Amino acid sequence: MPPDSFSKTRTNAYTDVRPTGGRHPLVVLSPGYTWYRSSFGALAEELASRGYVVAGIDHTYENFATTFPDGRVTTCATCDLQVEDFGRLAVESRARDVSFVLDELIGRRGTLIDPARIAMAGMSLGGASVGETMLTDPRVRAGANLDGTMFKPLPESGLSRPFLFFTQDADDATLNRDWQRLTGWKRWFKVTGAVHPSFADYDLLTQQMGLDFGSELAGTRSVEIVRAYVAAFFDRHLRSRPQPLLERPSTQYPEVRFCTPEQKNCH
Repeated sequence: MPPDSFSKTRTNAYTDVRPTGGRHPLVVLSPGYTWYRSSFGALAEELASRGYVVAGIDHTYENFATTFPDGRVTTCATCDLQVEDFGRLAVESRARDVSFVLDELIGRRGTLIDPARIAMAGMSLGGASVGETMLTDPRVRAGANLDGTMFKPLPESGLSRPFLFFTQDADDATLNRDWQRLTGWKRWFKVTGAVHPSFADYDLLTQQMGLDFGSELAGTRSVEIVRAYVAAFFDRHLRSRPQPLLERPSTQYPEVRFCTPEQKNCH
């Protein structure tokens, strides 16, 4: 693959655009392990177009390269680690990252962000980190886990804030376990034909380059599905807007199965 393949990708985002007035809900996005914040570009653009402030995180020392404003670049120091229980440690580290980002954003952008309307979404390891972040930082009012194995179990005392599992159509014992520990509003949707990269931009981009990760969905379709359901979730819980898409199976998105694990049923 040519080294400049992704650098030539066009987006709908612009730099130095003047924000609209008033305070807005904030969504923090945490990517998969070794992945960049830009891997959530399509979802970030969708949420921003709906009036959300969106903060994508490059987790330092976890992705292949993180570039700082002063030009300094750090690489993936953790990629060479041989540490027992790495998943749990990484989840805890990411939760601290998110809290740091919230402190910085609310402190510097207090006139732009409504601190009572903050949520988080993550994919893969980022998704696994959402629950831990919500447990350690009560400012995060709702969370969406996109196809992330729960490396650190939720406590038996539970998590009572709104939570979304949005996954490929496969079984994951850690999700089944933690589903029972979600005591508030919760939904679990499984996407038939999706693979792990389908929940970020990678499936779309790699298909355009002629690569095949085994997805049965067109990359454009997987992006459309993720945008629709994740945005509906945040509109429901940060804007208090009813979302029929979250209440029943949809004829518009027949690939998405509405799951009730207690009844061992998805439809």
